[in-house]
Amino acid sequence: QVQLVESGGGLVQAGGSLRLSCAADGRTFSRYVMSWFRQAPGQEREFVAGINWSGYTLYADSVKGRFTISRDSAKNTVNLQMNSLKPEDTAIYYCAATLSPMNWKLSTHYNYWGQGTQVTVSS
Repeated sequence: QVQLVESGGGLVQAGGSLRLSCAADGRTFSRYVMSWFRQAPGQEREFVAGINWSGYTLYADSVKGRFTISRDSAKNTVNLQMNSLKPEDTAIYYCAATLSPMNWKLSTHYNYWGQGTQVTVSS
């Protein structure tokens, strides 16, 4: 079992930055692929960024060059640094964990989810 708790959401103006954190409670944290997803009202949950145990990262095209995912295995945390935010980045952001090394972008491959944190970007 892995429990995930997100923090760091909030309201920011377009062009601003936010840093999300996900704290994982579990002894096998280092084995998991950790990712961030987001869901805007009326839209499907979409992949944002992911990182595996070796530090390999994957990003959605819409956030490449603006968002950076990182993990601190000593602290069991995964962070998402979001720069140059746009109004279309507004969504609830979820942290997720999976042992599957395949298809990171599919939400159905993730076993554990946090409760989500709201990010609102004003124009």
